[in-house]
Amino acid sequence: MTLEEQQPSRLDVMAATWLGRVDYGTAWSAQAELFSARRAGAMGDCLLLLEHPPTYTLGRRSSPSDLIYDDAARAARSISLYDVDRGGRATYHGPGQLVGYPIISLGERYDVIAYVRKLEEVLIRTAADLGLEARRDRHTGVWVGTDKLAAIGVKITRGITMHGFALNVTTDLDMFAGIVPCGLSDRGVTSVEAATGCAHSVRATAGIAAHHAGVVFGRRLVWTAPNELGAPSLAQTPLSSSSIA
Repeated sequence: MTLEEQQPSRLDVMAATWLGRVDYGTAWSAQAELFSARRAGAMGDCLLLLEHPPTYTLGRRSSPSDLIYDDAARAARSISLYDVDRGGRATYHGPGQLVGYPIISLGERYDVIAYVRKLEEVLIRTAADLGLEARRDRHTGVWVGTDKLAAIGVKITRGITMHGFALNVTTDLDMFAGIVPCGLSDRGVTSVEAATGCAHSVRATAGIAAHHAGVVFGRRLVWTAPNELGAPSLAQTPLSSSSIA
C-alpha cells in the first residue's frame, strides 16, 4: 500500500500533466505563469512532465567556455540556445529525455539543499524501477559511476519552485558534445538505455517519476490535462493528455 493510499486525506494534491514535446520557450513561459498563480494562491502544486526539442540552456553560473558549439554548429544540428534563470551551468535537453518542472510551495522556511536531495531521490527511485542502480555524488544530480544520468537545476523564490530535473532515458548522448555538461569536463553522461540496453518510453517513465514525486514530497498525485492548469501558454500545447498510459 502506498503512502497516498494510506493517508489520502492528509496529503496536499499535486496535479501532474504530460505535455509531450514542447518548445523550451513555451514551457518556460508556462512555468512563469504557473509560478505566479501558485504564489498568489490561485492554484495548488503541479508537476509538468515533457520532452524538449534539441536545446542547450545556460544557467546563472555558466561561463562562455561551457558552450562548445558555435552558432553555425548549433544551427546545423537544429539546437536552440537559452540563457535561463535557474541555478547551475550548461545542460542539454532533447528527445528521449524526461524533463520535470515542479511548481510547488516549500513554505516560508525552506531548505534548498533538502529540496534538491528530494528531487535526486525521486530520480534514484525512478531509475531503480527501470532496472538501473543510480546514486548521489558530491556534484548535484544522479549518477551511474562517474557518468551523469540526470541533471537538476532549480529556482526558488519566496518558497515557490521553478525549473527542475532532466533524466536521460533514450537521449542522443552525442548532443552533449556541444557543451561542457554542468561545467564538469572530467565527467561523462549516460542514459537509461546506454546503461541497461533497454529503451523505455519517456511517457511511461514520466508516470513512474510522477508517482515517486508524490511519495517523496508527500503529495497526493492527480493527473490533469494541461489546459486545466490555467497557464495560457499551454492552451495550444499538442500531445496533451490527462493520464499516462
